[in-house]
Amino acid sequence: MEEVKVDMSGEMNVPLTDTKSQFDFASLSQWQKLPSPLEILQIVRKSIRPWSEFINTSNFKTAASMQRLTARFVRNLDYFKSNYIFVFIVLMIYCLITSPLILIVLAAVAFASHKIRQLQASVSIFGHQLSTSHQIMAINIASLPILFLVGAGSALFWTLGASCFVISLHAFFYNIDAIVTEDTEGFLAEVV
Repeated sequence: MEEVKVDMSGEMNVPLTDTKSQFDFASLSQWQKLPSPLEILQIVRKSIRPWSEFINTSNFKTAASMQRLTARFVRNLDYFKSNYIFVFIVLMIYCLITSPLILIVLAAVAFASHKIRQLQASVSIFGHQLSTSHQIMAINIASLPILFLVGAGSALFWTLGASCFVISLHAFFYNIDAIVTEDTEGFLAEVV
């Protein structure tokens, strides 16, 4: 067998990268613009579909083909997204109620955050002034290892797994075509 030689000579242009870290404490203020959990609950509550429609057992049927099954799954996720978020929240609350150590840690963090918000005093650490929002953020970050130790990670993954299972079962077997046709889908989205 003959040896093949390939010419690999040439110049390679390597893009210049900035070695400076992209994280700074000034960027933390943009996280304060996120909606609070209560605001998220209000948004979800406004767009929730009727529970009698969501749980109607006469609409649970198998799909005729794989294409219909995937189309049904996507349409159900879009149509019942607020109901599915509510199912996740209910499962998360159940998991928290059955885990008292997680509740104690969350209550302690909430109490400390409330006290810091009441005092409204800035603290200086290593020459940097920490505002009340930064202090609350630091307490929340410091509580993460404690939450991990008391089992919040397993509770979160149990909730995610159970939610994905229940939501997938509903989305695969609920016949959305029985209540929504393509003609009325835009109309129903505007009404709700």
